[in-house]
Amino acid sequence: MLLDELKSRSENKCELCNSTQELSVYEVPPVEIPNQDNSILVCSVCKSQIEKTEQIDPEHWKVLGDTMWSPYLPVQVVAWRMLSRLRNEAWAANNLDILYLDDDAINWAMKTGDHEAEASVEFHQDSNGTRLFEGDTVVLIKTLDVKGSTISAKLGTVVKNIRLVADNTDQIEGKVEGQTIVILTKYLRKG
Repeated sequence: MLLDELKSRSENKCELCNSTQELSVYEVPPVEIPNQDNSILVCSVCKSQIEKTEQIDPEHWKVLGDTMWSPYLPVQVVAWRMLSRLRNEAWAANNLDILYLDDDAINWAMKTGDHEAEASVEFHQDSNGTRLFEGDTVVLIKTLDVKGSTISAKLGTVVKNIRLVADNTDQIEGKVEGQTIVILTKYLRKG
């Protein structure tokens, strides 16, 4: 089993930060058939930051100065991607300069385009800065006229089971009076 193989290889530690807490398999994209040559063992903190479900904490990644020298290519590829995302940190830029990957490894590391991303991740947030998630309930903090409709969404209207607009963190979708509308996050608060 892949998990057991990776635990054995890594001595039951995250291959990026050496944590022993909440370990799981991370398949280094792009992956067709997961195996030891394209997967690593990571902790939940590393995984959530790699997958951009949490903000990147630069302090957490300083350990890459040591772990980037892993003999395992998928560890090196993820280290290169994370160092690239953190390239505005002097220590990350220095490590990136000395981390040598051959042409095949660099091509794999660049395939996702993740190295072009900045370290910060934007999330949908309400007017108070509280993070919003798919399915949340929100309350309007302002009466809104719905364009192209006679509906007026009143102050205090509860909107249940929202959907996050994927390409715009300033917008969510929700139903008001049975009609799905787009609402700006600055006009709502989490219910």
